[in-house]
Amino acid sequence: MKFDLVVIGSGPGGYVAAIRASQLGKKVGVVEKAELGGICLNWGCIPTKSLLKSAQVYEYLQHAQDYGISIEGNVQADFAKIVERSRNVAAGMSKGIQYLFKKNKIEVIQGFGKIVSRGKIQVNNDSEMQEIEAEHIILATGARSKVLPNLQQDGKKIIGYREALSLPEKPKRMLVVGSGAIGTELAYFYNAMGTEVILVEFMPTIVPLEDEDVSKQLGRSLKKVGIKVMVNSAVEKVDIEGDVCKVQIKTKKGEEYVEADIVLSAVGITPNLENIGIEEMGIELEKGKVKVDDYYKTNIDGIYAIGDIVHGPALAHVASAEGIICVEKIAGQDVKPLNYGNIPGCTYTTPEVASVGLTEAQAKEAGYEIKVGKFPYTASGKASAAGAKEGFVKLVFEAKYGELLGAHLIGANVTEMIGELVVGRNLEISGHELIKSVHPHPTMAEAIMEAAAAAYDEVIHI
Repeated sequence: MKFDLVVIGSGPGGYVAAIRASQLGKKVGVVEKAELGGICLNWGCIPTKSLLKSAQVYEYLQHAQDYGISIEGNVQADFAKIVERSRNVAAGMSKGIQYLFKKNKIEVIQGFGKIVSRGKIQVNNDSEMQEIEAEHIILATGARSKVLPNLQQDGKKIIGYREALSLPEKPKRMLVVGSGAIGTELAYFYNAMGTEVILVEFMPTIVPLEDEDVSKQLGRSLKKVGIKVMVNSAVEKVDIEGDVCKVQIKTKKGEEYVEADIVLSAVGITPNLENIGIEEMGIELEKGKVKVDDYYKTNIDGIYAIGDIVHGPALAHVASAEGIICVEKIAGQDVKPLNYGNIPGCTYTTPEVASVGLTEAQAKEAGYEIKVGKFPYTASGKASAAGAKEGFVKLVFEAKYGELLGAHLIGANVTEMIGELVVGRNLEISGHELIKSVHPHPTMAEAIMEAAAAAYDEVIHI
């Protein structure tokens, strides 16, 4: 089989690259060893959001009386059916990728792909070995749960995110190690289901990449719903010999010992670089990831890499953007490199977290004179009406010219609101332009306009 372009991996970077290449007239093949859609669609972004929606509905029902609604009898969460729904959602999305591939005349080669020479890929699907040829090859092999020496995952008592999405029954007690998006989202979900949850973070605040004000607010919100949050803490040892996990945690006050039925390791990811031809082809690595140029070309002609295996935020939407840029460059289009300084990040806990650009601390560290505007959800009419008054919008502006340096949101619907600020930063919007852009009332998004006004002492509602 001969192709213009072959993508190894069908995650959000790989399948998007394949479809865009087909749109540009290329004959495209995709090599995939498992389900179409990769980890994000099958074992990450999509099924996690399904679980979180079930948790949100369950919490709504538990607090129905707050909205003037009476529900007779006990509200029950069927854990197995919630997990089943999540798996069905993921399966449906994977079938959607199949449809898109068929529509765009993309051929799927099932099996494990390895580059064996320039322009040649060997695909092993257990029953047979085949060789395919391509003028261009994109590596989009993604990543897996990172395993630490003192947190060796056995898939039963010490698990990664994949097992956490399909446990056969709800654990009574769970300890989550790592408070990034994966850790906090799954901690929130299991707590909502009734599991006793401890969240352990090595850094001084949870979601440590976020603005400090956001991190502190989320910490308060998680504690409020019953999650035990331990910061400045490190899991040193887990004994899994008995019926439960006995966990030794180093804290500022000394050693602490807790027990849990399951320990979830959410300490990051490891790129999938093994056995795909990296060493044999002499593809250059840099700090454990593939080194590429601004258009994702490696040091070997005709071979490219995108997504979690290259440097940059390990996010689905980043991989998709990289894939599009990569194939458009291959097709000879005039494309701009991706602006990694304007990538939004989202965490889908309740309240949600969304951000883009510099935090307040980063802006000061970079030497900017700044203006900061903050508008609380307690002053938002829509948030009050929705019964979701936790959170705020915080905007950081450069003082002299009003450039929007960063946006940091926590509260209901903020993952839907952040896109406005990403577009604004792309267009170099100023604080006063945001203030004068009329926002509809009542909406949570009004808080963006109000936060901008707060930075210039023009805010009306606080």
